[in-house]
Amino acid sequence: MLRWFVHVLLPLSIMAGGSDHSFAQVYTTDSGLAEFTSKAPLNEFTGTSSNLNGLVDLSQNLLDFYLDLNTLKTGIGLRDRHMRENYLETKKYPFAEFSGTLDARPELVPGSKQAVTATGYFTLHGIRNELTVSGYLSLEESGALHLEAGFMVMLGEFNIAIPKVVFFELAEEQQVGISATLNLKPNE
Repeated sequence: MLRWFVHVLLPLSIMAGGSDHSFAQVYTTDSGLAEFTSKAPLNEFTGTSSNLNGLVDLSQNLLDFYLDLNTLKTGIGLRDRHMRENYLETKKYPFAEFSGTLDARPELVPGSKQAVTATGYFTLHGIRNELTVSGYLSLEESGALHLEAGFMVMLGEFNIAIPKVVFFELAEEQQVGISATLNLKPNE
């Protein structure tokens, strides 16, 4: 089954309490937020989903996130149906993917954010393109990890055609953002 993954290999060294700790733990979420904003000349709207699933495995330096694109909602059912059927073609391409590596090794202090940049590949609508993503990674006081990231997607670069009639209602450029708090996965 195809899935939308955000694979970012994380060479993490987490600083806590003045001593260096390497974590051999897996953090997961099933309720992260993914959203996109389309700012066309005659129409601006946002689509959101709170069904972003993912994990961060610090022992393997791996971060995975996936989202079923069918869970994105814009607030108007007809627009959602057109988005899925005519543009994203979710029956054929239900998921998207990002994979890459952090450009610099973050040193996280509990309670503070660390700016990070990842370079890798984003796959949408069956097309894979190189992409640089900026965001923040933080170790919360509770011990959870939090990730925030944002990037632009040009629909034409992913063979998502916009008819000229719809051009004024759907922007070629889409702002995408994700936010997820990940908790320790219980040992199995």
